[in-house]
Amino acid sequence: MTTPAPLVIENLNFRYHSRETLAIKNISLSVEAGQVLLIAGASGCGKTTLARCINGLIPRSYKGELSGKILLNDKEVKDLSLAQVSQIVGTVLQDPERQILGTKVANEVAFGLENLTLPREEIRERVAEALEHLKIAHLMYRDTFNLSGGEKQKVALAGVLAMRPSILLLDEPLASLDPASAQDALAIIRSLADEGMTVLMVEHRVEDVLRIHPENAIFMMDGEIRYYGPTSGFDKTVDYHEVKLPAGMIMERARDDPAPERLTTLRQDSMVGMGKTPGEPLVKFENVSFWYEPDRLVLHDINLTINRGDVIAVLGPNGAGKTTLVKHAIGLLKPKSGSMSVEGKDTKEVSVANIARTLGYVFQSPSHMLFAPTVEEELAFGPQNLKHPADQIKQDVADAIKIVNLAGLEKFPPLALSFGQQKRVSIASVLAMQSKILVMDEPTAGQDYKNYLSFMDAILQLPGFEAILFITHDIDMAVIYANRVLMVNDGTVVCDASPAEALNDFDFLRQNRLIPTSLLKTNLDYLPKTGRFYSAEELAHVVH
Repeated sequence: MTTPAPLVIENLNFRYHSRETLAIKNISLSVEAGQVLLIAGASGCGKTTLARCINGLIPRSYKGELSGKILLNDKEVKDLSLAQVSQIVGTVLQDPERQILGTKVANEVAFGLENLTLPREEIRERVAEALEHLKIAHLMYRDTFNLSGGEKQKVALAGVLAMRPSILLLDEPLASLDPASAQDALAIIRSLADEGMTVLMVEHRVEDVLRIHPENAIFMMDGEIRYYGPTSGFDKTVDYHEVKLPAGMIMERARDDPAPERLTTLRQDSMVGMGKTPGEPLVKFENVSFWYEPDRLVLHDINLTINRGDVIAVLGPNGAGKTTLVKHAIGLLKPKSGSMSVEGKDTKEVSVANIARTLGYVFQSPSHMLFAPTVEEELAFGPQNLKHPADQIKQDVADAIKIVNLAGLEKFPPLALSFGQQKRVSIASVLAMQSKILVMDEPTAGQDYKNYLSFMDAILQLPGFEAILFITHDIDMAVIYANRVLMVNDGTVVCDASPAEALNDFDFLRQNRLIPTSLLKTNLDYLPKTGRFYSAEELAHVVH
């Protein structure tokens, strides 16, 4: 007698009560034990909805009309309690903030095991094993509140691995991880599959996932599966504008298409090209040190100036102090020693509200920002507080919605949208405020390739911004957009240089938990000919 596949889906359809159209339609698939299935597609295409159906959150937590069958180990999900489903399907959510409940890391990882009423000694062993597996044993007694976004992501994954589910469902598990941590996590995921676990991975970082050779891949569009089969045929079928493939694959296909409209010198020298006067200091860090706990320095002796015309990418490992550094720039945190100034004013003397006129900040987690009943009201909130004229607010909100591709969602509740859409709402809410300096923490998290190229291109062309700073784990963002790269590690700036200078030493990159991408390698190969970095689509035409 043949063993049934751990996961079988037959003709699955679902429509949220808040929507008129189906979120997913006619989904059928089967995943065997020991396989990795990559699920890719544009933001809002139905990937997360499919995940919610598999782990039972639909229709229990998310209401709507559901039809079709989902079988877990030959049992229908609708016949199982959520507790029973959670023992079969271990889920790591896109936003770790929504998953972490415990105040200490050890308590968080133990939470699910305690609910299974396992013996105390076994709980201790499983917690230690999961933390060790993910190379975060040193975090065991840390407060979860003080962890970085990437560290929280690893803790959430540890809590699921400790439960030892037979199916592992990962929704954007790499979004908050530094490249080396993402590589480590993927190696663990591959080994778990090789040991017999079934792994489903919803992920935009397709190039990274392809390195562990998933057995099969799905490409979704408009709620439907457009490709389902071996990864060997995946790249020929998917829309390379929406799913970011390795640079060589994109270049091969882009040569046959018209050159992209953004094939200009807008990128690294964009601010200068727009007539901004470069070089004038806007933000200054002078010997800044900071700690959350007195015995653990998070920043030490930071000396840094953000000048007019800068487009800065901030790179570095999880927990290196990147977000803490940026929160000083916007006055959310004040230096324990040293000083911070924005446009010549000490941040200790200026309110956060006043700094917001100069610096607009997009948080790493959208749930830290979003609260209004509709997208439109969310975007209008900041400008109203800054006392902008009503006509200007209306126009700025409309412009921001267009830039981040949210047209049609103006009346939707922000927190009912997908994570990627929520992230774009949070970016739009800051764009609408018309601050002089735009600061974004992981702007591409949850974004498909097309959306992030589109909104970054548009942002760089806006006349209002005098400088842009973004924290990212996506080296390609720095390659394509930055004119300056800051590398932060262990609470200090270890590199401050142009992208070509900062990213050409692969040993140095690896020391800072950064992994060279195919786009970086290709750009460095062609640099003597091109003199600058380009996107893969642009390179296809520049070096043709």
